Amino acid sequence: MSGVLVSTPAEGVTQVTLDRPEALNALTADAVDELRDVLTAIAADRSCRVVVLTGAGRAFSAGLDLNGYGDEDRIEDEGDLGRMLSRQREIAGIAQQLHDLPQPVVAAVNGPAAGGGLAFVCASDVRIAATPAVFAVSFIRAGFSACDIGVSWLLPRIVGAGRAHELMLTGRRFDAEEALRIGLVTEVVESADLLAVAVAKAREIMLNPPLSVELTKQGMWIALETPSFDASVEFENRQQVFTAFTEDRAEATAAFLAKRPPSYRRR
Repeated sequence: MSGVLVSTPAEGVTQVTLDRPEALNALTADAVDELRDVLTAIAADRSCRVVVLTGAGRAFSAGLDLNGYGDEDRIEDEGDLGRMLSRQREIAGIAQQLHDLPQPVVAAVNGPAAGGGLAFVCASDVRIAATPAVFAVSFIRAGFSACDIGVSWLLPRIVGAGRAHELMLTGRRFDAEEALRIGLVTEVVESADLLAVAVAKAREIMLNPPLSVELTKQGMWIALETPSFDASVEFENRQQVFTAFTEDRAEATAAFLAKRPPSYRRR
């Protein structure tokens, strides 16, 4: 295992921890391969209701490991250009997996999140930061385009186009309080409380039926790509009808009226 830990801090919650603390959880080929396999397994795991994504040590993730990604062996077969394209697709594929998971992803940002780390934060559904967290697009500061790993699509939709343009064109660092002010994160908490707050948020999500949560995550992201209000309403209408006929919908209503915890079967 090369840099990802998987744990279960609460029933229904899977915690995925980027675990290369000595390198600020920077991304290597092995770590990305492992993370891809972990997310693939989670997507098929019906016992997992919510994912909490965080980093070990003092960082969330510093992005690409500039000391070496570990894919030099591809040069002989793919050449430099082909190797770089494969690398881009691999890392961007993680953001796509996080975005496409049926389970909501709560990013618990414990420290610096730059480059690919910021992309993974943006690809999550709920973002909570610890006070030491700092953020940066950073790609542009290394001489590349700031449009990378889905950030050019995700960041404007989270914080607005004007703010995203400024952050991407400057590549400057910004702290947790600014992230809260611009809407990138929903809460800023002390480091010691971060994971407890993230798990509490996961439990709050799990008060709702699994299929309803899955369809809501899917529907909200699709609405950002839907070209008209009427099309979004028609999509919503079908989601409402689908969920109305589930057993869990009836259980949610009964639990609410009886003021008791719900017991869902994803049916």
